[in-house]
Formats: sequence, C-alpha cells, structure tokens
Amino acid sequence: MAQINSYKIVDDPKSNDRILAYRTSSGETVQIPFSALLDFLPTTLINLTDTPGTYIGQQGKTLSVNNTEDGMEFVPNNLSPSFVTLPDTPASYSSAAGKMSVVNVAENAIEFIDDTFLNATDTPSTYAGSAGFLPIVNSGATALEFIDPEDITPGVIYVTEAADLTGALDSSLIYIISGIIDMGNTPIEVPQGGLNLKGHSFDVSKLVSAFAGYTMFTSPVSGSGNLLGMDYAVEVTGAGSQVYDLVSDTGNEAFEFSRINYNNCTSLGTIDNYRQGLETGTGRFGGTPELTLKGAWSGGYFIDVSIVRNLTDGAYSLYKAGAGFVMTSRFRSNQNLDLNATVSFFDFAPSNFVSASTVQLTDCLVTRNGVFDSSDATLIPNMAASDLVADWDSNNGLPNTFVGGELNITAETTTTISVSGTFVDLAGTWTASDLQHFDEPANGQLRHLGESPVEYKVSGQLVLDSGGNNEVDLKIVIWRDSSSSFVDGKTIRRVINNLQGGRDVAYFALSDNITLNQDDYVKLQVANVGATNNITAELDSFMNVEAR
Repeated sequence: MAQINSYKIVDDPKSNDRILAYRTSSGETVQIPFSALLDFLPTTLINLTDTPGTYIGQQGKTLSVNNTEDGMEFVPNNLSPSFVTLPDTPASYSSAAGKMSVVNVAENAIEFIDDTFLNATDTPSTYAGSAGFLPIVNSGATALEFIDPEDITPGVIYVTEAADLTGALDSSLIYIISGIIDMGNTPIEVPQGGLNLKGHSFDVSKLVSAFAGYTMFTSPVSGSGNLLGMDYAVEVTGAGSQVYDLVSDTGNEAFEFSRINYNNCTSLGTIDNYRQGLETGTGRFGGTPELTLKGAWSGGYFIDVSIVRNLTDGAYSLYKAGAGFVMTSRFRSNQNLDLNATVSFFDFAPSNFVSASTVQLTDCLVTRNGVFDSSDATLIPNMAASDLVADWDSNNGLPNTFVGGELNITAETTTTISVSGTFVDLAGTWTASDLQHFDEPANGQLRHLGESPVEYKVSGQLVLDSGGNNEVDLKIVIWRDSSSSFVDGKTIRRVINNLQGGRDVAYFALSDNITLNQDDYVKLQVANVGATNNITAELDSFMNVEAR
C-alpha cells in the first residue's frame, strides 16, 4: 500500500467519494463512502460539546455566546427585552420608586440609588441645625459634611440679612456684606471696640434703607470705637434719614473707608469727636450727602481720589462744621466735584482749625453743573485761599494760595543820613498788597505768619535819589523772632548817577533767597557809603516776598 503522504490532498469532498479506513477487527484496509460518515456526527444542538445539554426550562430564550467566550448558552429573548431582564441590571423594580439608575462602583453593571443628597452613603443624614452651613469634604477625605462658614474662615461673619448686623456686634470679627442687605428700620450699633465691615464690591454688596427718620450707624451711650469699611455701597434714602450718628468713645477713634459709594443718601449724618477720618476711592452719587464734623478732632480728615456727581440741589455743604468743631491736624482733599447751583464744598471757617496751612486742597477739580469758575466765592463760603489756615495748590475751579506779599512806595519820604556808612531803615510810605500768610506789622516790614513753607525769594525794583556820584548800599535785613535779633541778607551797592537837572538816581534790582520762620520779618535798609547826603526811595519802588 502506498505511503499516505503520496496521496493527493483535496478540500472539496463529493458525496460519492470514498475514504480509506483501517478495520481493527480484521486488520484490513477498507473503503467507506463519504456519506456514511454522517451517521457518526451529532444530529441535535444539545448533543454538541459546547452547547447547553437540555432544552428544559429554556422556553422562549435565545442562544448566545457565554461570558467566558468558550461556549453557547440560553439567554432571555432579546427581541423584546426589558430593563430588569438584562444580565447587568437590577432584577426588579420593587422598592426602587424615585431612585436613579447609575453605573455601580465596580463599573460592570447598573444599579438603583437614591436621588437625594441626604440618602447618599457619603453625605450627612439630616439638614437639621445646619441652616446657612456649607458642604465640604471631611478631614479624612472620605465623605461630605456640613460646616459653619465662620469655621472655614475664622474671624469672619457673612452678612446675608439685617439680623446679622443687629444686637451686640463682635469687634474682633470682620462682617462681610454678601449681597444687598435691606436694614429697614434696624440700626447698626458700632460697639466701643469698633466695627469692621467689608463687601465684595460696591455694585454687589450694599446696605440700604428707604425708611423715614432712620439712622443706619449709631453709638451706644458709652460711645463707639473705630468704624472701618471697604468695598460696599450705602443707600439711605428715606425722608429725614441719615447714615451716621456716631460719637467717639475716647476721642482717639478712626473713621476710615476705602471704595465706598453713597448713593442717593438723604444725609450722611454726624461724626462727633473722632480722632481722624480717611476716605479713599469714595463716591457720592445723587441725594444730599452732607457730612457734619462735630466736636474736637485731635487728628485730621483726608479724602483721597473721590468723586461727586448728580447731587440734588439745595442749601447744604458736602462737609459741614458742627457744634464745637475744631480740627488740630489737617483737612485734605483732591476731590473731583461737580456741584449744583447752590451746594458748597465745605462751610468750615478759619476758626475751626488750630494750625496754619492745614486746610489743604491739592489737585481738586471743581465745577458747578459742569462749568469751572474759580472766582465763585460760594464754593467755599467761609474761607479764602489767602487765609492763614489755607494751603490750596494746583486746583482747577478753585482759587489757589500764593504765600507771600508785596510792598510799594506810594508816598516819598526822605531817609535822613546822619553818619556815612551807617545803615538806617529806608523811609517812605510802604503800602502792602496781596498778603497771603504775611502781614505788615510796621511800615516797610513783611512778616511771615505761617509755619510752612519757610523758603522764600525776595525781589524788587527800586529807584533811589541822593547826591550825584555818591555810593549807596541797599541791604535786605531779616528779623529772627526765635532769637530776637536781626541778620543781614544780600547788600547791593550802586553809584548815584550825576544826571543833568535836579534828579540824581541809582537803580537797584533785588533778588535774594532767604528763610522766614513764623513771625520772622524782612525789611530794607540803606547807607550812604562816603557822604551824608539823604536818600529818597521814589514812587512805585517795590519789594515782594514769595515762596520758592
């Protein structure tokens, strides 16, 4: 018999083909028809080795590859499936009313869970006692818990309603104004220890009240401490209402604000006996926002970068002197103001200030209904730029202070020279003009009344008549009040021109830099160096002193 490898290999058997087989019973090689092999093959599904072994209990199911992908199995008929009949879903809807279906933690099936926060397994079980609290991850990073916002940011109270600013307030905390708080008729009492207020911005955080006859910030009988605030707006619009009625506890308290807007306020009210006030980035928009300063202020008040617009017209001032108002330090402003026809900037008088040059207006921009007029005396009705307490500089729409003064010869008087080379006061009728922080204590003297500045320039033009060809000296002399003595300034020597006619004169141009402290004064003296001819200062000769 031929070797088996010598036979031709085919892959398209025919029904009449024959197959060689070895019959073990007789030891013979025999031929078997190909069709006879079918008698040895399984003729039903359940007789296969990788299929279910029975049809019992499988009615209506379909055949599917099993999960291990190594055989077949019967599964529910997917031609009309339901959610609970799927192999990876809950088997029943029982007790699942209102629940949600989600992928389970193992990420291999769907399960039902509760749809409320409290019924989750990693959340608090109740809301009771947690009003206003916030959910945060616990310290173990395993679940959520409720926490008081004050415990998240110690030292802070979030103001969400008027009740949060009533009663005894804690001076050690910062009250954060969250939203628009309508205070109604409820005052905010500033305690002895002070009150700290803060908002998110003056558009987002506001304290408002439209109640008539209402005062927003008040003091206890003992007086209030510091009132400090930033980043919110105040709107007190009721008839006869006001923002402040505060009395200092010790006289050493501060009233300070940053980025605060006052919108349509009926009045800002009264601040009594505080040490100092400070406004930075404030605004007054609409209403009649008059603020009264009352009592003795041992410090000052500074308004830095502030704007005023769209006020209601009336006979009032932005800043008003109240009963007994005296300020030891400075009142300073660089405000941008647009006032109405009859509203004034402030009504302070010089008597309200203890020291010279302490009403300081610098770089102010002031208009009435958009029009600049620095000659309008009603803008500051009780004080002038030349007053000793005024120090007004680089303003637009207000007059400015120019410290100094001038003396002019308005009547000629002969200066008698008894001894040659000896200085005597230059005689004549000296008439003072444009005196600002200076006066003329005696004829021919200009005295400095202020404390600052102390650096001055003395200048002048003088025509002196004397004997022809005489040498004449003109000297600046300074009285030092602190030492009760005179000191000499610059001396100029000129020769008297021998002119035709009866008039022999010399021309003097003065220029010297000097210092003048408070109550120091300056005057002019002359000497005829080599003769005793008298000297006369001619009409319109002048000397002036101005700050350098």
